[in-house]
Amino acid sequence: MPAHDEGARILATLAGLREQTLRPDRVLVVADNCSDDTATLARAAGAEVYETVGNRDKKAGALNQAWALRFRRAAVGDRRGTDRRGFDRRTSALPLDAPDRRSGGRRQQARRGVIARRRYTGPVRPDRSDDSLVVVQDADSTLDRGFLAGAARHIRRDERMGAVGGTFRGDPGGGLVGHLQRNEYARYARDVRRLKGKCLVVTGTAAMFRAGTLRRISEARQNGELPRGDGAGGIYDTTVLTEDNELTFAILHLGYTVLSPQECTLTTEVMPTWRALWHQRLRWKRGAVENCFQYGVTSITWRYWGRQLLTLAGVLVTLLYLGSLAASLAVSGSVRVEPFWLAVTGIFVLERVVTIADRGWRHMLLAASMYELLYDVFLQLVHAKAYLDSALRRERRW
Repeated sequence: MPAHDEGARILATLAGLREQTLRPDRVLVVADNCSDDTATLARAAGAEVYETVGNRDKKAGALNQAWALRFRRAAVGDRRGTDRRGFDRRTSALPLDAPDRRSGGRRQQARRGVIARRRYTGPVRPDRSDDSLVVVQDADSTLDRGFLAGAARHIRRDERMGAVGGTFRGDPGGGLVGHLQRNEYARYARDVRRLKGKCLVVTGTAAMFRAGTLRRISEARQNGELPRGDGAGGIYDTTVLTEDNELTFAILHLGYTVLSPQECTLTTEVMPTWRALWHQRLRWKRGAVENCFQYGVTSITWRYWGRQLLTLAGVLVTLLYLGSLAASLAVSGSVRVEPFWLAVTGIFVLERVVTIADRGWRHMLLAASMYELLYDVFLQLVHAKAYLDSALRRERRW
């Protein structure tokens, strides 16, 4: 569980894990550059805590540091070669002030490993086998009671199941912008449910993997099957804006499948302001576009390329629509309503009403007013900015 200054939410998130019908054997909180009491609260709640060291790569870098500690192979049935095991033992035993004749990169990596183990509060032991189930969950999300049991059932049923994610609801609060995000999440959950769990991306809010799948990804990054990421076999690619989207690409390109079944649900944080939402969605969209360029056009990514082209077409249509309205008002001072386009608008109104049914009849009636058009235009502007930033190769920010 990667966590950066999540002291206000960490206890509720951990309580959600304790209430699972299939309770986790162990919980590891990865406290990343925290300036609050996240680590203290997590320890008091019974979680193991690992505090990152010198991490500048946010969530992806924090998880990679934790993986380096947690996913070394066990001595029994160890698949590493003798040289690799010897290197791990030397790394574990290396004092911080000891002279070291290794190259600068390996020496620095080894010393970081020692510091990491000193910052980790819990038993230093690797997970036992490739069949161990691992869940990565954001600290600002709370799982519903059946999430882990449902995810484990799907993974154990299918050897090629690379990851099981979930669909999410938005937390209360955030005023109008929070309300609109909750509507958006409800529609997304409905779409995934209608597709029987088929999804484009394994959500970063919470997902379950086999340990062996994660090790396979690490190996593939090192041998060139996948983008190298951090260059050290890190499971998450620290060079991208959307590490969860890239990880989904990696899983699919290795021949696995992904799923978001209807029993795997959770609640997650909504962005509290328009400004915060703008930055979040700009990162998501630009990251998704750049992941497509990163992998190129393949048998996996062509669908994602298709969605990007459709989104781009939607942006252009929206701009033309708004431009035509502005031109009509400027020239004639009015807008002429055509029966045909009025009927088309009626179809859009019906879609807005039907797709929000999960939130109740009050939300359905409200959706008929098409007040969410403001939100749709906002997202289209975000997409336009993301495409422009990618095309001009502007500095990326998270």
